[in-house]
Amino acid sequence: MAEALVIGALVNGLANVVLDRLISSEFVNLVVGKKLDRKLVDRLKTAILAAKALAADAEQKQFGNELVREWLDGLKDALYNADDLLDRVFIKAQIHNKVRIRLPHFLDLSSREMVTKIEEVVERIADLETRKDTLGLKEIPTGSSSWRPPSTSLVKGNVFGRDGDQQALIKMLNDNNHHNLSVISILGMGGVGKTTLAQWLYNNKDLMDGVDLKAWICVSENFDVVETTKNVIKGISSGVCSLDSFDLLQQDLKKKLSEKKFFIVLDDVWSEDADKWNSFITPFQHGTKGSTILLTSRKVNVGRIVQHYNSYTLNQLSDDYCWSIFAENASFPESNGSSELEGIGRKIVERCDGLPLAAETLGRLLRSEHRVEEWNKILSSDIWEFSVANCKIVPALLLSYHHLPTHLKGCFVYCSLYPKDYQFDKDELILLWMAEDLLRPPKRGETLEEVGCECFDELASRLFFKQVQNYIQKYFVMHDLMHDLATFLAGDLCCRFGEKEEMSILTRHLSYNHSIPVKTCSSSKNKSLRTLLYINNGSPFWKPRTTLQCDILSKNKYLRVLSFDTLDIFQYSIAKKLIQLRYLDLSWSDVKILPESLCNLCNLQTLKLEGCSKLTMLPNGMYNLVNLRHLNIRRTPLEKMPKGMGKLKQLHILSNFVVGKQEDNGIQELGGLLNLHGSLEIQKLEKVVDANEARSARIIDKKHIDDLLLKWSLSSGDDMVSNTHTDEQDILGGACNHTLA
Repeated sequence: MAEALVIGALVNGLANVVLDRLISSEFVNLVVGKKLDRKLVDRLKTAILAAKALAADAEQKQFGNELVREWLDGLKDALYNADDLLDRVFIKAQIHNKVRIRLPHFLDLSSREMVTKIEEVVERIADLETRKDTLGLKEIPTGSSSWRPPSTSLVKGNVFGRDGDQQALIKMLNDNNHHNLSVISILGMGGVGKTTLAQWLYNNKDLMDGVDLKAWICVSENFDVVETTKNVIKGISSGVCSLDSFDLLQQDLKKKLSEKKFFIVLDDVWSEDADKWNSFITPFQHGTKGSTILLTSRKVNVGRIVQHYNSYTLNQLSDDYCWSIFAENASFPESNGSSELEGIGRKIVERCDGLPLAAETLGRLLRSEHRVEEWNKILSSDIWEFSVANCKIVPALLLSYHHLPTHLKGCFVYCSLYPKDYQFDKDELILLWMAEDLLRPPKRGETLEEVGCECFDELASRLFFKQVQNYIQKYFVMHDLMHDLATFLAGDLCCRFGEKEEMSILTRHLSYNHSIPVKTCSSSKNKSLRTLLYINNGSPFWKPRTTLQCDILSKNKYLRVLSFDTLDIFQYSIAKKLIQLRYLDLSWSDVKILPESLCNLCNLQTLKLEGCSKLTMLPNGMYNLVNLRHLNIRRTPLEKMPKGMGKLKQLHILSNFVVGKQEDNGIQELGGLLNLHGSLEIQKLEKVVDANEARSARIIDKKHIDDLLLKWSLSSGDDMVSNTHTDEQDILGGACNHTLA
């Protein structure tokens, strides 16, 4: 069921990507040049179009139908193979037209093997198409959703129907003011509003009056006492905790909490392990009277080991209150609203089982859709009959997913690579969506980044993400039920290694947060991975040592996303085979030298080298990375930029530019980079000869730069220009194209 549902969405997305490739000028030129047989290409196009039309019907009929699920599974795999093959075609065209690098052997299109593989894909898709009558599948034209996010896409709703619950919890908290430590659990099923109520208490100024320290910690299913203790310390001190010893952590926490009144929220707790709780709770015994730990959980025995323990069960809302939530999120008018729509809406709400999250999500789905027939489609959907007993999926959320535009479905499911309670960075996620070809094609004058931003905002407006902002940062989180949905939908397509000890042959995207064992690499038969993504849910300035075995990299030459912190990949000359790589992250690693083979990655869009404290030079051939859009070298002590950076016309983000002495790596190389966005730091300006040279950087023409930082080095050396008495004000004025007083 899980694999089929997401495949139904990804089939159309993949089909669109493949069809776009087939009609592109690069591919047409190869056909005209008789590198590929025109009839073979036409057969592939026809087969994909026919299968795409059937996939829309299959997505709706796969509930409880194993044969349809298998059909979708086979179609998805065939389309992935077609996309991988056509990607090679594009790469060869790019290498011939733009980049002076040696053509890898496996890209040789003159080989009969390539034609044979395309023929196999055509036959496989055509065979699937012949089974349509047996499966009862019909061709349904597919179109994009007309839904658009409202102007205020991240609105926070009111708390409906919880006045009694709020007052009861306030009384419970006040009644425990004479104890040094009280633990209160808010219990209830997923989506009932436990976290919302805890947030209301946490932000209640009157209730928090007299509280010295407070912190909000997401615990989730994996209750690691060391990590949770560390997170509490970071929460109450608003800083980074570098301790790893559990004893030292507890001593530090005890010191910070002693003689202080604290209010600590542990959200989404699952563990009922008494031993873990006994060891975790010890430092909290040293606060002053009124100190409280507030838990939210679906488990009734969580936290019971504490002497002063109380629990409060949060029940489902009445249909009337759920209707209020639904109506607010659907922008349904309080008065003069359609009585027919209200009747349908109230029937929809009855199916939400009193869950605020379900009512809120469906309200957002219908926010700008006030046609009776569309509301009736939601009410009569077969998804309501889907059995969720063993998979933790709320039908209302599944229904909201079902009505997403095709490209958004793939973007959402991709998020299953991340653990629960992960703090998503919007810009980072967009870069990954770009690398994986999950975004719709840009319109004229539109950038990929703008498309990604629109997709993210649209998902957020439908509550697939929620924004969180504190005094340090702004980030996004996914409700645990939404995460359950994404994981369920991904099936074997995405794998979080560690939670699963082995990956399926169907897995295309793999994430990990510790080293992958040699045994796993050598035993895996998977040769079609697109993603090897390291995910660090801790400090952004440090990550534990992880390694990737050469075996897993040499097998998977279709990789598009790669993130790790060792460079064994290059020692085995594998880099030149990863020609389809779009995203490479080596941030905070010990890398000292980047090999020239890195510059073979002509499809690379994102290169992240932040915090590489031992890296002083970039490869000389960086100008070959003609598709590079994001280069992050913050906190990396480069001595100078490599030559020819001005040739990278696609650069969208360049975090730093270190001025060199030569003409081909001097400040003038910035002159042609007019698409730069965000912040830019220009370093070693002492190497600029005069204001005219500074003016050649054309800083004034970079309309999308928000923050500009200009730096001169404090020390001089052999690499300083001869004119060390150049007036810095002239340089500054030249860079900014005006005279400074």
